[in-house]
This record gives sequence, structure tokens and C-alpha cells, in this order.
Amino acid sequence: MTDKENERQEDAMTEPQPISAALVKQLRDITGAGMMDCKKALTEATGDLEKAQEILRTKELASAQKRRGRQASEGVVEAYIHGEGRMGVLVEVNSETDFVARTEEFRRLARHIAMQIAASDPRWITREEVPEDVVAGERKIYEEQARSTGKPDQVIGRIVDGKLEAFYKETVLLDQPFIKDDSKTVGALVGEVGAKVGENVVVRRFARFLLGRED
Repeated sequence: MTDKENERQEDAMTEPQPISAALVKQLRDITGAGMMDCKKALTEATGDLEKAQEILRTKELASAQKRRGRQASEGVVEAYIHGEGRMGVLVEVNSETDFVARTEEFRRLARHIAMQIAASDPRWITREEVPEDVVAGERKIYEEQARSTGKPDQVIGRIVDGKLEAFYKETVLLDQPFIKDDSKTVGALVGEVGAKVGENVVVRRFARFLLGRED
């Protein structure tokens, strides 16, 4: 084989391979992103499906950050009744436009969040809503527990932070693992839907009722 033939073969090996329509469709089915976005991500990832998903997630998070400042005053109030009327949930989920609020994607999200609240009984929507005295009280308890087991001072802080993270995951709605897919949080689910519909999506408020219990 001549030097020129070797060069042509090497060039062919280093040239990006064309992205098949089937692979683009597969990525779209997984992520719900647009066809062009999927193709760009796959091209950037040189056809690696997992890497392309990570690229899309990074771009979605960046877009979500930009959307957060936009007003979301449309939406729905979703009701969910469970256990033959023994438990009920009302949740308000907001979007920027009525058009998005009427889409199947948005309505499904509101339904899933209502079911999440019924199943997991969160106390707050975001970490920012947790009162400072509650956080301070939890920190004090975790620190005392760690000291009582003889843990050295240099690791107590990490133990307390870890326990506080677990507290948030249990009590804060957006930090809770999603009941239908615990590989993602409710916050990540809301962000994904916001990315798909191209609007700021916000869980505004909720109420959970359990027959015979007063909170």
C-alpha cells in the first residue's frame, strides 16, 4: 500500500461517521429533545448514545437556569384522590402560557407530582422554604449523634452534611426521588418537562389531606 493510500485510509478512520436517523430517533425517544438537538448532540458525541444524553442534559440545565426568571402565572390545579377517598392532594403547577398548560406533557407532570405528594408526604417544595431554625435544629441533632459515637471532629462535619442531604431528600418535594423513576429527582423531572416545552415550569403550592389527621 502506498503512502497516499495509507493517508486516505487514516483520513477515513478519523472522519466523523454519519449519524443514522435510527440513532437520532432512539435518542429522541429517550430524552424527548428535538430531532435537530439530538443530531447535534450525537455528532458532538461521535455517535456515543450515553455521552449524547449527557450533552443534552447539560444544555437543558443551562436553558432551565435562563428560564427561571421568567414569570409563570398560567398552569393547572391538579387533584388526586387515593384510598377510596381517605387521602387527597391538591397541587398548583405553573407554566408561562395557557397553551403549554393544556398540553399532555404538562398535564402528565401535574398528575405525577400530585401522586408524588400523596406517596411521599413532603413538607416543603424547595430547600429555600425550609425554616432556618428547622435546619439548625436538624444540624444540632446530627452533630450530637455523631459525637456520641466517638467520631473525630474532622469527620463530624461531613457526617452532618450527609444526614442533612438525606433530610432534604425525605422532606423537600423537588429533592425527593421520583416515585416512578428513582434515578431522577422530582426537580429533575420538572426541569426536563420545562426543557421540552421551552417554558419556566414551577410547582407553586400544594396541600395534602389525610382523613382524620390535622396538620
